[in-house]
Amino acid sequence: MAVQLKSTQFIPETVYYPETDGKPMAESDLHRERMFTLIHSLQRFFAGQQVYVSGNLLIYYEQGNPRKSVAPDCFVVWGVEPHFRRIYKLWEEEKGPRVVFEVSSKNTQREDWGQKMRLYAGLGIEEYYIYDPTAEYLDPPLAAFRLVGGGYVPMEPVNEEVWLGDLAFVPGAGEPPEFASSLLGVRIALDEQNQLRLYHLLTGERLLTDEEARVQAEEQAAKAGIRADQAESRADQAEAENARLREELARLRGV
Repeated sequence: MAVQLKSTQFIPETVYYPETDGKPMAESDLHRERMFTLIHSLQRFFAGQQVYVSGNLLIYYEQGNPRKSVAPDCFVVWGVEPHFRRIYKLWEEEKGPRVVFEVSSKNTQREDWGQKMRLYAGLGIEEYYIYDPTAEYLDPPLAAFRLVGGGYVPMEPVNEEVWLGDLAFVPGAGEPPEFASSLLGVRIALDEQNQLRLYHLLTGERLLTDEEARVQAEEQAAKAGIRADQAESRADQAEAENARLREELARLRGV
């Protein structure tokens, strides 16, 4: 499928592109929580850059045809302004997503592996990840694909052995796979609770969840407040000492 990002023909401006397709945003609290955590983690990771991270937002990919749309659970676009949008029109933005995540479920897994996979390949999306937060429908619950020659091929896991002194611990059979995304600059893995975790490829630092980011911000604000109080206290002490010295100098001069 060839997709044209910028139309060369005149399309009447009266075409209406809905902001919703009438489908539920998420099937459960778990799916919604995992989707928002992923989106917000990537938004913080790319903060300050020309990278737009969103999810469950309608992407229209054929000008003049409001039936041609898709709403990935999470997608990442490079080279566009990361401001709020109601919908995303490819022919206006002139940049399409390069990475897409789908938080799969019993009702969406067939579409995630079939229709959406074909569509995303046609749209030129370079990396496609499917994640099952319940670990009930996908085995393993995390799958990754890279676009090659117009179609998707599975990405090779990057599970690495861990050395503790002279002992090497090799990933065992059945352990969830981990993948390295050179586009995102993160390693994508699952923890013991089957939660999706992202790690900075260069530093190895894990990207924070919303709650972890909130706690960190509160701790930093508290530390900043303590430093401000200490600085104010030192300033008061310095002013008091200056006043004492002025009084002493005045006394010595007999003023």
